[in-house]
Amino acid sequence: MDIAVYSTKSYDRQFMDAAVAKDHTLHYLEARLTPDTAMLARGSDAVCVFVNDQVNEVVLKEFRSLGVKLVALRAAGYNNVDLGAAKRQEISIARVPAYSPEAVAEHASALILSLNRNIHRAYARVREGNFALEGLLGFNLQGRTVGIVGTGRIGASFARIMSGFGCRVLAYDIAPDPACVRIGVTYVALAELLAASDIVSLHCPLTSQTRHLIDAAAIGRMKHGAMLINTSRGAIIDTQAVVDGIKSGAIGHLGLDVYEEEATLFFEDKSDEVIGDDVFERLLTFPNVLVTGHQGFFTSDAMAAIAETTMANITSFEKTGHALHEVA
Repeated sequence: MDIAVYSTKSYDRQFMDAAVAKDHTLHYLEARLTPDTAMLARGSDAVCVFVNDQVNEVVLKEFRSLGVKLVALRAAGYNNVDLGAAKRQEISIARVPAYSPEAVAEHASALILSLNRNIHRAYARVREGNFALEGLLGFNLQGRTVGIVGTGRIGASFARIMSGFGCRVLAYDIAPDPACVRIGVTYVALAELLAASDIVSLHCPLTSQTRHLIDAAAIGRMKHGAMLINTSRGAIIDTQAVVDGIKSGAIGHLGLDVYEEEATLFFEDKSDEVIGDDVFERLLTFPNVLVTGHQGFFTSDAMAAIAETTMANITSFEKTGHALHEVA
């Protein structure tokens, strides 16, 4: 099959080239998929997209006219895809349901440790010859209560890590995982989790039900000064409400690997530009906030698994008319 691969960087090419079967041809595109760039897939049987590519009805109609039959996501989440439009246009959607849940779970843990022990601030100080400890006081994780919202593969992996630190682990999920219960995780209502947790970590998918799940009301139910971590999808939290929570002290630390308006920011070098997103810029002014650019998945293990599963989806679709991991 001829495959147009959108939003590619050098690292995407490295791992996709290693995984591609000889009978497939990859056409790498640096452009992000939007209605304006959909026509770049002309001549392709399938397209491969990433988390911030727009797979909406306009794009899917264009793909149908171009003869595209499959959209293969290099990601587990598919909130950027209009599944109803895909069905109407008779275009199959495939995803990578699990690549390396440990990669994201470990990154969430790194955010916690960095924020708690002020490693990001200490690093900057020491480079300037400042070895003072004032303002760097942290707390022991052992004995603290960690609340996990969503215990799919990533949330369950994160639960195992936090249990290893000696934390009391609470969880909220519409489908509790018996394996988590066996390691001592206690499932509770979301309101109880927010009220009892010293650290709240989000690991749920973005749906209409979870959009702005952490809003002003939810922050008001949290333990005052709690740490909030989000490595799932940016719109799970209402960013302005979180900014207000940091200013009031309701949120003591904030660690983000995702941001609800990240599509025009993340994965690009903006160092020579003025960033016009005032809410994002306000976040960066707080000393108790740590933001990374959606890199939780970014390990060699995960990248190899993503590429291999993506190509397996495409090969299966070519041979059988169905991808291995179809969403629609």
